[in-house]
Amino acid sequence: MVFSSTTFLFLFLPAVLLLYYNPICKGRGFRNGFLFFASVVFYAWGEPVYVILMLVSIFMNWLLGLSLRRARWVTGKMVLAVVLNLSMLFLFKYYDFAVTNVNGFLGLTLPALGLELPIGISFYTFQALSYVIDVKRKPELAQENPLYVGLYISCFPQLIAGPIVRYETVAEQIRARRESWPVFCQGLRRFLWGLAKKVILANNLAVVADQAFDGGSLNTGLAWLGMIAYTLQIYFDFSGYSDMAIGLGKLFGFHFRENFNYPYASRSVTEFWRRWHMSLSSWFRDYVYIPLGGNRVPPARHIGNLFVVWLLTGVWHGASWNFIAWGLVYFVLLLLEKYTPLGHLPAGLTRCYTLLAVSLCWVLFRAADLSGAVLYLKALFGAAPFGLWSAETTVALTNSAVYFLLGAVLSFPLIPWLKKRRWTNTPLAQYGAAAFQCLVFLLTIGFVLKSTYDPFIYFNF
Repeated sequence: MVFSSTTFLFLFLPAVLLLYYNPICKGRGFRNGFLFFASVVFYAWGEPVYVILMLVSIFMNWLLGLSLRRARWVTGKMVLAVVLNLSMLFLFKYYDFAVTNVNGFLGLTLPALGLELPIGISFYTFQALSYVIDVKRKPELAQENPLYVGLYISCFPQLIAGPIVRYETVAEQIRARRESWPVFCQGLRRFLWGLAKKVILANNLAVVADQAFDGGSLNTGLAWLGMIAYTLQIYFDFSGYSDMAIGLGKLFGFHFRENFNYPYASRSVTEFWRRWHMSLSSWFRDYVYIPLGGNRVPPARHIGNLFVVWLLTGVWHGASWNFIAWGLVYFVLLLLEKYTPLGHLPAGLTRCYTLLAVSLCWVLFRAADLSGAVLYLKALFGAAPFGLWSAETTVALTNSAVYFLLGAVLSFPLIPWLKKRRWTNTPLAQYGAAAFQCLVFLLTIGFVLKSTYDPFIYFNF
């Protein structure tokens, strides 16, 4: 079940809200218990078998958290916690990839398991690791009540597509949050805005991206069109899901941290990763990069720290050489910005270079394999198998021009810019904003009801 499906929008979410705010369901313990049950149902709807895996992860990390409260063998227990969580992730996400490559390099015939990838396993595994690491650092955070740990790991708003919520940021909210009507309304608006980004922009841009990356008649014009389409698609898809998650959290009294901050307006690749998927970037920073020494070490060790972080970042995104190469390209770009004049160019040049570099990196991310990525990159620079342009490219551009235009405008902080100048504080602007929100809502519902194409971009995660 995904947030943009009719099942979620017209059945699951209304039923959960009605029961959650039922006068009988007043106590915090009862509401937490119900929300945990609803989250398990939400996950089981799409993963009826692997929901057991998630429950095992919850129970295992609850026990590990309790054991970490005791002073004895803390380091050994922490190592055990990391090994158990990452072993589970490796078995389902990376084992077959590792076996295939070992067989290829060494000429062996080790059997692959052929296991389906549980949706969201990377997200909830990292949240589980966040819990045990936070408990190691602050033993008072350990929960005797397994329901608290279960709700933290499984809470359906952020279960399958993030943002990655840190335990110490929501521990008190789980125990004693307060719901209110103003916050509920803020959450509803945020959810609808994210839904619009997903179904109006991301889904329609995905049609062009799929045509370019998966089609058999690639030309240079279509290659550029597809790269731009995917650059916009992944932003509006991912940030849209994050908006929906943050909005859904507010509906139940939770306040999740922001996950995107107009990353395509960045003036460097370094800044881009401070604005893109901020919950993942901060997770690697606080749990990997800083413990390794961060940047307060000699240059050689700093380079090694960056290499480890970006290798792991690429691996986290998927079991493929594409993702590993994608992560290592960012490692090289960040090194160049840190240790060469590339990081000190004029702002206008760095904005253009950053946007181009990020877009080219998305080719690695989206292509089916490394050879496909190389062919696509060649096509971008004129070595396309079907020439420079075609009538098919013209049709694709014509049919999607409005989505490209809206995507390009909304990728940059236009609305915050208007608010900063107080142009939105006039009565006319406020009425206009309300009318615009109603129009967007009606359009979004229309797209949800009529569309049969709703790609889920997070299967690799």
